[in-house]
Amino acid sequence: MRHLAGAVVMAIAAALGASGAQAQSTVYLPDVIELSGPGAVSGTNWRDGVALAVDEINNAGGILGRKIATEHLDTQSNPGVSRAQVQKVLDRDPYVVLGPIYSGSVKVNMALTQAAEIPQIVGAEAADITTQGNPWVFRTAFGQQFSMPKIANYLHDRLKVKTVALVWVNNDFGKGGHDNFAKEMKARNIEIAADISTEQGQVDFGSDVIKLKGAKADAIFVYTNEEESARFLIEAKRQGLATPLFGETTLLSQKVVELAGPAANGVRGHVGLSADAPVPAIEDFTRKFSERYKYRPDHNGIKGYNAVYLVKYVTEKIGKFDSKAFGAAMKGLTLTPDKAPGMLMEASWDQNGDIDRASFLAEIVDGKQKIVETLPKLKGGKGE
Repeated sequence: MRHLAGAVVMAIAAALGASGAQAQSTVYLPDVIELSGPGAVSGTNWRDGVALAVDEINNAGGILGRKIATEHLDTQSNPGVSRAQVQKVLDRDPYVVLGPIYSGSVKVNMALTQAAEIPQIVGAEAADITTQGNPWVFRTAFGQQFSMPKIANYLHDRLKVKTVALVWVNNDFGKGGHDNFAKEMKARNIEIAADISTEQGQVDFGSDVIKLKGAKADAIFVYTNEEESARFLIEAKRQGLATPLFGETTLLSQKVVELAGPAANGVRGHVGLSADAPVPAIEDFTRKFSERYKYRPDHNGIKGYNAVYLVKYVTEKIGKFDSKAFGAAMKGLTLTPDKAPGMLMEASWDQNGDIDRASFLAEIVDGKQKIVETLPKLKGGKGE
């Protein structure tokens, strides 16, 4: 019996040792993202970008000798579910948490990562995410306070519009965009001729288009999620809406172009990231992504890919797996593609966790996003 007991103890010790060795050979990087519900279009792109980057990094030896261990947890595009999923991964001692994209979800779950002092890299754009003093949340997408001035300058300086109609989705993403857009219009003395709120998941935009036709504005700015944007464009074409349509990254995304078909042609706007950008590194990423997944990525695929490489480069910069040191190193950081090629473009983060980088003016021509101009970063930055 003594021999048997000794063998059991040795077996348990060996198993625990193997488990500890496995933990030391990997780093846990969970991905909490929209894989079902209204955000599935965005979230699946992000997930696939994350998976591509993880495989590339692991095949090259990992981060500081450790392989990335990840899993993709579905928020169901529901803030309450996203909070539960973030709590679940925090119980497993993550190094950094990736996602989500939807602003409403980030707003309710970022308090959990803040309390745990774990960095969270998100794809959300609502302006107030980074104005609440949370030192642990960082973006891979422009906050609305960075993107709206660019589209406002375009409407005012290039197109000389005097009046604009605004169509927006009534969620955290849309509310933040509405408020920042309205602020930028007021600063440029552009009148908002119609202010139309729509609902997340809305299918029928018939009455909204009728209101827009009656507003007789010089331009219409559309700020809704991907599927709603496509439905709006289809209805606008059906009713023969002639007013020029403008938007931000979402309205001109690849999925909107695919869903709306010819109704997307002629749409113009500002895009923070684009698979069609005339940047060799992005062109190479788009090729790899398309070959692997058999579809063309949108900006969310690039953001997910960037998020994983951001973890790699910051960790290598600090030389250890230390979540607190990671958060501190992000403040005022600039990464350049010559030293950090997985970032694809130069990017900087300020003290609030907001990202700044070059962006693009684009137009949908013959079913494709055509980049017509590259816009510089709003602020300078010293490369790492």
